[in-house]
Amino acid sequence: MSTTSPPAAPPLDRRQLWAGRVLSAFAALGLTGSALGKLTGAPALKEMMGGKFGFDPGILPKLGVLELACVVVYVLPRTSMFGAILLAGYLGGAVVTHVRVADPFVAPIVIGVVAWLGLWLREPRLRELLPFRRDS
Repeated sequence: MSTTSPPAAPPLDRRQLWAGRVLSAFAALGLTGSALGKLTGAPALKEMMGGKFGFDPGILPKLGVLELACVVVYVLPRTSMFGAILLAGYLGGAVVTHVRVADPFVAPIVIGVVAWLGLWLREPRLRELLPFRRDS
């Protein structure tokens, strides 16, 4: 029985790799800041969650842990694709929460796009799955 190794991924362009790392870092830092705000029980967040969004402010620490867990899974290279999927779900819930009360909802969408774009730039396996093609 012969064994064959999987085809090698195309080499990464250093600029593309670093652009992906920077975009991923922006997304991770923004989400980490949001999670820390929830974990510390920032008064403005408590007021917004309880009054504007209609959630029990006691849920903030749980959401903070969930958000931070998603970020950790995203920043670990071995689990980054799974982390991006988790972040997409988490941010989808944020979008729905904002839409429900007719609040601007572009911020969670932008963060999600930046996270996925950063991953796409730094992960050759993802580019093989989701290629951008130029028609000649």
